[in-house]
Amino acid sequence: MVRITRVHTGTGDDGTTGLVDGSRRSKGDIRLEAVGLCDEVNASFGMIRAATLDLDAQHDDGGPRSNVRRTGLVVLAALDRLQSEVFDLGAEVATPPGGLPEGMQVLGQEHADLLLEEMDEMLVELPPLTSFILPGGSHLLAAFHVARVTVRRLERTMVALREAETDGVRDLALVYVNRLSDWCFVMGRWCALRLGEDEVLWKPLGRRGPEDGIGGMLRLQRQHDDDVADV
Repeated sequence: MVRITRVHTGTGDDGTTGLVDGSRRSKGDIRLEAVGLCDEVNASFGMIRAATLDLDAQHDDGGPRSNVRRTGLVVLAALDRLQSEVFDLGAEVATPPGGLPEGMQVLGQEHADLLLEEMDEMLVELPPLTSFILPGGSHLLAAFHVARVTVRRLERTMVALREAETDGVRDLALVYVNRLSDWCFVMGRWCALRLGEDEVLWKPLGRRGPEDGIGGMLRLQRQHDDDVADV
């Protein structure tokens, strides 16, 4: 049972913070950077949760949109698990090599394998990619892209931590994080398909046409404003 009665302790005023084993490190330490990124990943999942709850589940005529309801149920069920798993990962990363307390549970192979299983199920429905996907779309799709790149940043930091400290990161923890970023990408595409939303596709340079910029558009808008003002 967790019971927290006070958040501010003053012990971090000197720029250090405590790890799980009681040792202290600079808040600029790479291990603390990884811990903070676990928190950022969880916050990005919170944004996905909020965007999911904001989905309009009603048609214009007032009838229910079953695809929205069913998609939301899947996303929220996944987040209920993943947010706790990322929190567990953060606790593990906040522990120096050899410092795991007795009885502390960490993510196992089954957690990493479940991400693969879920991606395979989503890919059954998804058409093959014919272009690179750019971040964008609805709030929900954009939130998945933010989560994806935040997880990648966590992965890079954990790799750097492993290189800086012997046994600094378990191999399985890296496997989990690598798959989690892929999962965010696939889930974002699956949501777009289920919700009937268009993804933002990259266009090769040779297919984009002349690079005229937005100058012409701005001039036309000003001309239109001038014409209206003269009426």
